[in-house]
Amino acid sequence: MTAPALFEPARLGPLTLRNRIIKAATFEGMTKGAVAGDGLIEFHRRHAAGGVAMTTVAYCAVAPEGRTERHQIWMRPDALPGLRRLTDAVHAEGAAASAQIGHAGPVADGRSNGRPALGPSPMFTPQALGRVRQASEADIARVTRAHADAALLAIEAGFDAVEIHLGHNYFASSFLSPKVNKRKDAYGGSLAGRARVALGTARAVRDAVGDRIAILAKLNMDDGVPGGLWLDESLQVARRLEADGSVDALELTAGSSLLNPMYLFRGDAPLREFGAAMRNPVVRLGVQAVGKHFIRSYPYEEAYLLESARQFRAALDLPLVLLGGISQRETAERALAEGFPFVAMARALLREPDLVDRMRQDPGTRSLCVHCNKCMPTIYSGTRCVLADDSGLGSAAPHAR
Repeated sequence: MTAPALFEPARLGPLTLRNRIIKAATFEGMTKGAVAGDGLIEFHRRHAAGGVAMTTVAYCAVAPEGRTERHQIWMRPDALPGLRRLTDAVHAEGAAASAQIGHAGPVADGRSNGRPALGPSPMFTPQALGRVRQASEADIARVTRAHADAALLAIEAGFDAVEIHLGHNYFASSFLSPKVNKRKDAYGGSLAGRARVALGTARAVRDAVGDRIAILAKLNMDDGVPGGLWLDESLQVARRLEADGSVDALELTAGSSLLNPMYLFRGDAPLREFGAAMRNPVVRLGVQAVGKHFIRSYPYEEAYLLESARQFRAALDLPLVLLGGISQRETAERALAEGFPFVAMARALLREPDLVDRMRQDPGTRSLCVHCNKCMPTIYSGTRCVLADDSGLGSAAPHAR
């Protein structure tokens, strides 16, 4: 069978995208006041103008305690005017807009939010220097409903899709993890219990929005930590999502923002830059002292999640979005040839927001991204490629103010 062409229109649920390249969610760090301002709008407009089929706004928390820090957007009526300006700007450039909706769970910063972080079980988190409160059944029901409400608000704001965050040990993902979830009730123990939050969340969103927008889910293939979620169980969750019909596509990811964040990113671990970016002096000292044990370095290679993702491709008919080390046109085309109808790019687009358009015009175009990951600590001041800043090519986004 002939592989689909990278730059031809493609269907994603009820949505038609202009090509098969999606700008992956990367927390932008420019949502002061928990709303979309000019910096965030321009960030996504530039990626839309640069040729992506769809740009993903990250991250839109479904509840105020579900943010990793208090300036992140949480979906409420007050956020709609800015988000509507954003989707209008993206649509004017010919691209679609997706809202990544989720609840950070134990990854949330309870001190910053002024509300306790929630997780499947009590635990201490070094990121926030605080304890996570065990979510009650009422909490689980509230957070599930909040995802459905957030998806409805996304429609009102003009989004074409939502991406439900089921990865990185955020709320739903933390329930999936046997390392983090020590519950003895119906939400713990066997995979059937641990998957109830993820499956229930996706079903609640589908029931709320129907086929009015596309629904993606970002699902961990594995957590990258001993005792965490692994491929065999994640594949079972993916099969259940497919059978339920609650999502139009899965974006396959890996790693734990809680326990092993660099497992997703691969490449250099910018410890010095992370330490310098920490506002809390205690956290800054901790990063400098023991950061190398938490922020580990993994070798980078193109399409580094492909080998794991192949197991999902072989077992599912559901459309899959390949993420992880997609920075060259030939890599994207190889993914399509292997049956992945979409690819997602992130760091390469921070360096060059117009990379997709240039790849379309010239197949020989090479990404300038060197995978140094120094963009990662900039989430605290406005996500951007620092090498683009230094080279005079211009930042991929203005600094947040």
